[in-house]
Amino acid sequence: MKRTLMTAAAVCALAAAGACASTADPAMARTDARSPALAAQPATAETAIAFVAAAETRLAALSEEAARIQWTRATNITHDTMWLESRINAEYTELQVELANGAARFNDVQVPDDVRRKLNLLRLGIVLPAPNRPGAAGELAEITTRLDSTYSVGKFDFKGRQITLDEAEVMLAESRDPAETRALYEGWRTISPVMAADYSRMVEIANEGSRELGFADTGAMWRAGYDMEPDAFAAETDRLWTQVKPFYENLHCYVRGRLNAKYGDAVQPDSGPIRADLLGNMWSQQWGNIYDVVAPAEGGASSYDLTERLVASNYDARKMVETGEGFYVSMGLPELPETFWERSMITRPRDREVVCHASAWDLDNLEDIRIKMCTQVNGDDFYTVHHELGHNYYQRAYKDQPFLFRNGANDGFHEAIGDFVGLSALTPTYLNQIGLLQTVPGEEEDIPFLLKMALDKIAFLPFGLMVDRWRWGVFNGETSPAEYNDAWSANMLKYQGLVPPGPRPANAFDPGAKYHIPGNTPYTRYFLAHIYQFQFQRAACKEAGWTGPLHRCSIYGNKEVGERFERMMEMGQSRPWPEAMQAFTGESGNDASAVTDYFAPLNAWLTARNRGKDCGWQA
Repeated sequence: MKRTLMTAAAVCALAAAGACASTADPAMARTDARSPALAAQPATAETAIAFVAAAETRLAALSEEAARIQWTRATNITHDTMWLESRINAEYTELQVELANGAARFNDVQVPDDVRRKLNLLRLGIVLPAPNRPGAAGELAEITTRLDSTYSVGKFDFKGRQITLDEAEVMLAESRDPAETRALYEGWRTISPVMAADYSRMVEIANEGSRELGFADTGAMWRAGYDMEPDAFAAETDRLWTQVKPFYENLHCYVRGRLNAKYGDAVQPDSGPIRADLLGNMWSQQWGNIYDVVAPAEGGASSYDLTERLVASNYDARKMVETGEGFYVSMGLPELPETFWERSMITRPRDREVVCHASAWDLDNLEDIRIKMCTQVNGDDFYTVHHELGHNYYQRAYKDQPFLFRNGANDGFHEAIGDFVGLSALTPTYLNQIGLLQTVPGEEEDIPFLLKMALDKIAFLPFGLMVDRWRWGVFNGETSPAEYNDAWSANMLKYQGLVPPGPRPANAFDPGAKYHIPGNTPYTRYFLAHIYQFQFQRAACKEAGWTGPLHRCSIYGNKEVGERFERMMEMGQSRPWPEAMQAFTGESGNDASAVTDYFAPLNAWLTARNRGKDCGWQA
């Protein structure tokens, strides 16, 4: 399953990540409030209110122009579209930096709560701030566009022909030849060494900008965006990881044993870390593709295969998306606008280079919502469609908020909305409800179902942590450019218990082979989403009156849940995220116990299978 962006581009993420939107006249972005008049006035509550109003007008105007240019580049990568995006990204970054510095003038001024929140969001919402000096924003924009495009057009030689990431992912998922999986794993990582120098320079520029805004470094600025202090947020994610880590180690131990049985000690020993390329995913972040290898020795077969059911039911890419829309509509939410179908990129074009990484877009904050996917008819993309549309429905729900509140309660919420719906979308209950299954399998298939889910959901958790743990070390200087790759491998071992299939070259830059690094998308949001979605599921199923196992609950067609869901989404970022959590779940904090509740039968089953084994690994 793909993990996706919720924004048009990282630089278009201000406080309203995912809300590259406006109804204002773009020309106003270059004239309104550009004069020094406001800056010359005393810092009072009245001038703060005027400053925020002018800032929202300017951001709204320029963000739509930026979003449309970014969409053009993402769906048609050429020298010219890259040039256009670099220019608009630089202009947008300069505006963000100007407004962030302006907001700091009012740090000690008593203002209404909503104005204070907007001032804080102006300072916190820049993903990569450029310093306030001539040329810095332009250089940063050129680097970020080049990094993203280098990744997106990446190809490598495999058995005498050049292949794309799309092709390599399919081969890696299906291959059971360790020599071939190693070649694919290492081959894709040949596209990223060229990024290392750009990445290092980008870090220097962004850190300079972050320090001007009053943060120790860019990582500290990212962590400050969760309605708590940066160090407190890091500690909170550590606490959540502690709640779920024993379950991950249980899964790791079982999977390692099955891989050992399949490949033998020479390929995968029955102790220590797992060889990363054997897990069926280019980044080893989800392991569902190797279910056939790790399925229970007895009773592990499912009575259906979702991909086969989709093909047999004559699904195509559009029908996949229509089915996803139908889920949200069944809960009482509105149908997608006709422009969604006219303007989205649902399949990969044959005539041009594009960014295939799935993403959801909001270009004008009215009705111009879209997705960008190279959709294939399979179970993974069936889930991804439901996930991506969650972003679009969230964007639409908060469109009436002021510009700076047009965002998820935090970025983890934006990811969790679609993941929560995806939990229902993968249940046999839902597949039966929409006619893909004639009957719902009995409890004898619960362990196979939960194991498949855990191979994706639980296996992802440490990866969801390690990506930004690596970046935080890069941003704060603990990891020098010469140590980039060694630190990445060390994090793989520490958090995931994984190692590359062989020694890495001296010039390796493996982080660059994961989209969110060159794409500059903060990643802890995905870890949080993997906690929140289960909190949402537990609360929604309780609201629906479901009394069966949590993993069998589908909220398809439940308008009462849909109404409460919509109320939470409509809040946007207008209130601290615990209040949004409270509005839907009745809980005001993070609680990973919902994860263990969902998977409790599987964890007991794994514990029994692992009895007597040497679980764990040395980091």
